[in-house]
Order: sequence, then C-alpha cells, then structure tokens
Amino acid sequence: MKYLKNVSTLEFDRNKCKKCLMCTVVCPHGVFKYENNEIKITDRDRCMECGACVNNCPYDAIKVNKGVGCAEAIIYSLLTGKEPKCGCCED
Repeated sequence: MKYLKNVSTLEFDRNKCKKCLMCTVVCPHGVFKYENNEIKITDRDRCMECGACVNNCPYDAIKVNKGVGCAEAIIYSLLTGKEPKCGCCED
C-alpha cells in the first residue's frame, strides 16, 4: 500500500547503518530491504511514518516524524473518495 506521494519524512543515513537488519524486520510495509550487502529503501511512499524503524534502530541511522496526520488523511480519502490532504505539505 502506498500513502501520500512525496511527503514521507523518512531519512536513512547509510554511514550510520551497521546492517543489523532490524528495520527490515519491524517495518510493517517493507520499506527497507537488504540487497547487495546494504540496506535500501524500496519505496519511500510506502512509509506510513509509524516510527517502528526509528524505535528499533540501535545505530540512530533512521529518522522520521512520527504522527497520524497522513494516516488520517488516507482513511478519510478511502471513506469519501476524495484526494487525501494531510496538511504536512503544500496542497
């Protein structure tokens, strides 16, 4: 499932990453994957900003502004059929 396009606050610092794979385990939407001996972001727009990756990264390699604004916008959009607007970016 994709959320809002190009609004995720997800940041990943490859220099801090020690490839513990915790982000690949805890992310509910498979945003991270291990490939060619490195962690990669599969699709930033899949991030729902839940914070599971941040809370479980022991190396502080991931940052995200946790919140429910975008998730609320997605639910409203699904219920009403209107374009989602969460207020975290210019609409």
